[in-house]
Amino acid sequence: MLDKGETGIAVRIEGARVLVGHDVVETSVTVANGKIAEIGGGVADRSIDGRGLFLAPALVDIHGDAFERQVMPRPKVFFPMDAAILDTDRQLAGNGIATAYHALTLSWEPGLRAVDRGEAFLNGLAALQGRLTVENRVQLRWETFAFEALDLIKRALEAPLLPSIAFNDHTSMTMRDYDVPVQTRLFEHAPDFAILDPSDPRFARKTNNYQRAGMSPEDYGTRLLEIWERRPDVPGVMADVAARGRVKGAPMLSHDDTQVETRDFYRGLGACISEFPMQTHVAQSARDNGDHIIFGAPNVVRGGSHIGSPSAADMVEAGLCDALASDYFYPAMLAAVARLNVEKRAPLPRLWSLVSRGPAVASGLTDRGEIAPGKRADLVLVDWPTDGTPAIRMTMSAGCIAYGTGF
Repeated sequence: MLDKGETGIAVRIEGARVLVGHDVVETSVTVANGKIAEIGGGVADRSIDGRGLFLAPALVDIHGDAFERQVMPRPKVFFPMDAAILDTDRQLAGNGIATAYHALTLSWEPGLRAVDRGEAFLNGLAALQGRLTVENRVQLRWETFAFEALDLIKRALEAPLLPSIAFNDHTSMTMRDYDVPVQTRLFEHAPDFAILDPSDPRFARKTNNYQRAGMSPEDYGTRLLEIWERRPDVPGVMADVAARGRVKGAPMLSHDDTQVETRDFYRGLGACISEFPMQTHVAQSARDNGDHIIFGAPNVVRGGSHIGSPSAADMVEAGLCDALASDYFYPAMLAAVARLNVEKRAPLPRLWSLVSRGPAVASGLTDRGEIAPGKRADLVLVDWPTDGTPAIRMTMSAGCIAYGTGF
């Protein structure tokens, strides 16, 4: 196996069915110095037998929070951060993901999504960089009412691996009127945004995140109402964070857009990625304005959204999806491509782009996501029998084998 100490060795993967551009062809790919050196030839020091396998660009995960299960495998049970990060890294490699943006929620909640927990995660990633097998990046999944996170966001934007910034407003989502469906709620800062009555007995059911936060339902409800008092100041703070993101060139996303007005607002801040739009016409507006559109791969695998949002498979078929994210389950990315391929929603090269080139382009990572000379050698060999379930046989990250079975 080629490890990080052998990047000067040229390796040729031979005889695989290779995804090159818009075609799948049987050829060889030579890798040297962490990059794709040649397609169809090249001198190599080692060879890997790819016969009977499918060779494609490695997966790029633009939004994944499954790492939270390693950090807190049971409610209020936390594991050491280094162990959680190392295990997550190995899970990524085993699922063919060579680039991952960990959706690190920075919230006003205590517990799993507290700012100090986020700081520990960032510190752990920095300390473990030399031992990680794939590229672990961070999506600063910022709850916009969490002013506590501002210093950490500023620091994270100075890191060697530039993070993305996702604007999340689960606070307003939780505070919406009881009778307003989550998918059709108004733009959160619209003057006629309808809010709940906290004296209504249903308020307790609105505070169902209390276990994750390690609080009682009553204390969580009290804290939520205290945080809601920040609402007049939130747009100004968002504008400041967005300005910092623009200066650094960070990819910026809005989360769970429900209205065209919402998408327009975030585009105005420079957030040109719509992550999980909750209505079809909002996704269409994003497309019409040149935004990138992200849906969750689990939505495809399960046959639809678990909360009633648009079918990601339908969005793919309609040309309203540029990338599929793992969301909360890393294996979902490969499984989603397989299901979409069986359903013939689009040609395989376009489907594979949803988990490789599409998220790479949206994230500004133009050095990866396709098999072409000079590109970063992030590759996967897939055992994919006809009409069978695909499985990763090898993941290569910057020319090094991060995961391999039989190599």
